[in-house]
Amino acid sequence: MKTATNLLPTLTAALMLLGSITVEAVEKNNIIIILADDYGYGDVGCYGSKRFKTPNIDALAAGGIRFTDFHSNGAVCSPTRAALLTGRYQQRTGITGVVTAAGHRHTGLDLKETTFAEILKPAGYATALFGKWHVGYKPDYNPIHQGFDEFTGYVSGNIDYHNHRDQTGKADWWKQDRLTPEEGYSTDLITDHAVNFIEGNKDNPFILYIAHEAPHYPYQGRLDPPRYTERGRGNDPVTLKVYKEMIEVMDENVGRVVQAVVDAGLDKQTAIFFLSDNGPFSIGSAGPLRGKKGQIMEGGHRVPAIAYWPGKIEAGRVSNLTAMGADLLPTMAAIGEVPLPEGVKLDGINLLPHLIENKQLTPRPLFWGVKGKIAVRQGDYKLITNRSFSDPVLYNLKSDLGETKNITAQHPEIVHDLIKLLKAWHKDVTEGVKKRT
Repeated sequence: MKTATNLLPTLTAALMLLGSITVEAVEKNNIIIILADDYGYGDVGCYGSKRFKTPNIDALAAGGIRFTDFHSNGAVCSPTRAALLTGRYQQRTGITGVVTAAGHRHTGLDLKETTFAEILKPAGYATALFGKWHVGYKPDYNPIHQGFDEFTGYVSGNIDYHNHRDQTGKADWWKQDRLTPEEGYSTDLITDHAVNFIEGNKDNPFILYIAHEAPHYPYQGRLDPPRYTERGRGNDPVTLKVYKEMIEVMDENVGRVVQAVVDAGLDKQTAIFFLSDNGPFSIGSAGPLRGKKGQIMEGGHRVPAIAYWPGKIEAGRVSNLTAMGADLLPTMAAIGEVPLPEGVKLDGINLLPHLIENKQLTPRPLFWGVKGKIAVRQGDYKLITNRSFSDPVLYNLKSDLGETKNITAQHPEIVHDLIKLLKAWHKDVTEGVKKRT
């Protein structure tokens, strides 16, 4: 019989083996979302832009997947962000329009909604948001009450890049739920906090939401004077030179984030998603697409989107999968190996099998509602109509990406089927929901 002394080396070795297995089993992957603001499909180098240099964003695409048919759920800021955070059509959350700074209306994303931060946090993830919130102005709706351990940034739709006043003239730079003034150009400042967060959390899993202001107005470069004063929004001229600087500074800061991940030794275990919240505004370009921000045409909601994860996602892929911002929540849950919230009706789907294994996912219709117009996309066809479902317009996006040819008369059966889909969807997402904007 072995004595206790003789058993000790065997027991020690077994415990060491068990420990190593346990550590490997609980190891989690990190997730970073970089969200640009009003960044058009036609203003990214890897999407064909010749106006601006975006080498760091282009490098993400070269090292991962570039989506050609990815959509924001809304065509303006707040609805898109509500859907991104919850994995649900924004109509379900009541955030159907912009949560404006004017008058500081005390409304926001219902605290009963479950965000991706609240899903991942119980699994040991550190959670942070740096930059724009825009789904609740009042401190009661602050990100720290929606699952984020850390928040530094602004809660309105836009601020002066230098003095951080919103367009009503109010100071709007917060640390957690307290106004905390800080010096710096907002694009650089947001990245400073993101880089510090990555460095401080390299030994534990994290989800980092970087919500840039660029290239949303006010149109300011690093050396431009303030545009907003205590009296509110002033003169805000836009030139191609300044707009170019805003985009290229943002691209530079995307590179800083990626370098911070590499420096921390986390590149192989960090999935990075880059996308825009909606189409371009002002002199921004939607490329071959018709329409811009605030419009239901493709230019209002088809956005640049890239997924990057070295060693997991095959480099240089181009995906024509039709996807949307709400898909990121279930995708992040799959990356973090955490369950989806029980009793919550999600609209997004898990994109991970497509990202990692190049699997083609089951086709589904997508829907939008913008300024009294609603639309449905199924396959190659997109139908736009009004709230009374009259005067429909039908496009075949495969042959007419610019939405120039109304083919309603040629396909009455398709129009009938798509209107039926729209009616069912509209009833489903709005029934019993209290509008919050």
